[in-house]
Amino acid sequence: MLPTTRRSLLACFAASSLLLAACTAPTPDSDPVEPTPTPPPVYTAELRLPDQPATIVEGPDDVALAAAASSAMFTSAPVAVVAPSRAADAQLRAASVAVALGAPLLILSTEPELEPEPDAAVAPEAEATEPGDAPGTETEPAATPTPGPPPTNELALAELSRLGVQAVITVGEVTLDLPQVTVVAAPTDDTALATLIRVALQVSPLHAGDEAGWSEVEVVAGLDRDAPTLLVIDPVPVPGATDQPATPPADASTAAAPSPAAATATDAPEDAAPDADSSPLPLTELATPVEGGLLLTTGDIADVAAVATARAAGVEVLTVPTTHPGSQPEHIAAISELQPTSTIALGAAFGPVDSLEWKLATAATGVELAGGGQVHFPERRYVALYGTPEYPALGVLGEQDLPASIVRAQELAAEYQVHTDDVVVPAFEIIVTVAHRYAGDDGNYSTEFPAENFLPWVEAALEAGVYVVLDLQPGRTDFVTQAKLYEELLLYPNVGLALDPEWRLKPNQVHLTQIGSVHIDEVNAVIDYLATLTRENALPQKVLILHQFMLRMIDGRELVDTSRGEVAVLIHADGQGSQGAKAGTWNALHQGAPEGVWWGWKNFLDEDVPTLGPAETYQVTPPPHFVSYQ
Repeated sequence: MLPTTRRSLLACFAASSLLLAACTAPTPDSDPVEPTPTPPPVYTAELRLPDQPATIVEGPDDVALAAAASSAMFTSAPVAVVAPSRAADAQLRAASVAVALGAPLLILSTEPELEPEPDAAVAPEAEATEPGDAPGTETEPAATPTPGPPPTNELALAELSRLGVQAVITVGEVTLDLPQVTVVAAPTDDTALATLIRVALQVSPLHAGDEAGWSEVEVVAGLDRDAPTLLVIDPVPVPGATDQPATPPADASTAAAPSPAAATATDAPEDAAPDADSSPLPLTELATPVEGGLLLTTGDIADVAAVATARAAGVEVLTVPTTHPGSQPEHIAAISELQPTSTIALGAAFGPVDSLEWKLATAATGVELAGGGQVHFPERRYVALYGTPEYPALGVLGEQDLPASIVRAQELAAEYQVHTDDVVVPAFEIIVTVAHRYAGDDGNYSTEFPAENFLPWVEAALEAGVYVVLDLQPGRTDFVTQAKLYEELLLYPNVGLALDPEWRLKPNQVHLTQIGSVHIDEVNAVIDYLATLTRENALPQKVLILHQFMLRMIDGRELVDTSRGEVAVLIHADGQGSQGAKAGTWNALHQGAPEGVWWGWKNFLDEDVPTLGPAETYQVTPPPHFVSYQ
């Protein structure tokens, strides 16, 4: 038996419990407590970038290109946007929606496949014969159907499947039927569209017409998913750049019902409560962009969807019409600032991939050639002093000291600048190995001056905006061997190379008795060496000059390798004497010249009769891109 005190405590506790129960018992008139509603899930796309420094995305049309771009940048997406091919209005509107939602934009072709062509041997009204028909009345067998165009739409459909989309927004005349996927036609009303996607859209009218001053790719590249904009082509110019925003309800989780137009377009229930979210799309939020991405486009209209997908993924876009990202200073500055680790280029013209990697790595250095950019031609022309400071008698370069040589080259280039819209760059062509009448200790009939002798000239030229070409006269050795002697100079961004076959001897030849020559295999070996050096060290493109005044000086010249983008190959006409003779040499050298080479001209101050001035030199056809004075 419990002690009296313990029994009393239990009795008090029991009485208190009964009293509490009596006080909290529900009355018949009280409302039941409703459970808190579970908020709807929010979905986010998964983004990615290719592992390689450069990736080239290509396809036969905008359908394939859009699918490939989506595959490169999206692992998955809850929502995608689809627009018709070759429909600028619809694609701009679709791009606006895609970027606002952070969703990929895909394209579908609406063109029907080609119909089979009827066999000419069968009359249209011919009918199949029945038993008992007269002999000879049988019809010919049906023609084999002509295949239709490649089914690139299948690429778009396969991409939607890979993305695992829950919903697709179609913009424009697109018919799409996907099992277990919600397909929503975007409203044509701007406010209804904003309600559908739950994003406030700032309307940006684009004036149509030849004087509009914009392109589809440029305006899409300028879209920012953190400042959603709706691009609308306005045929009538209106004052101001932007209109009032098309604004959805402030709280997307309790969005108001769309307008009647939107309800029709999205199949929303007509009796939706004003404070209910009747959008059939899943709730989404923007994915965090992957760092280091860049997309390159030439500005082709077929790139619109791919550009929109990049902006939806938060990837920067750069338009480079020349397909060389280092051709213009503004492109170099953008790449240098961004320092991309994964670049996607739209179109095979950017290739091959290894060449694109070099261009991007070089652009990332921010180093430019004199006159801007990292490519020599066609927008640059050079005017050079030829010779060597080691032997002043060999040309005008050695007639004055280094500072005076820079001034003379700059003044001469200025005389040419007034005759062309291209940038004219002052230059030195320095003979670093000089042909010699004696064999010398090494027996090669060539004097190789130490590279350090010319280092002050290279560095002063770099600072002054002067390009330098190292000229080789190898005697009985080869051009590659001599070029490697000056590699420390070739590693400077303002230094190129010149080969002088006149002074390239065979084993039994000597200078001034025979005119030298070189086989194209040796020239191409130099190109390969110079291109590899340039690529491996992320240097701007280099000039390689081939001096020539007789066709036999370069055996197999038509096979010169101009495919290496790291090297600009230029044939330099070295003829001297009367202008009639020089013109004949110039025309002869152009006969059978390989594709992709540039042209240079030499003015001899003492030997030419007469010596051409700047205006006359640029009247040579075609006008030379490299002019030197000896």
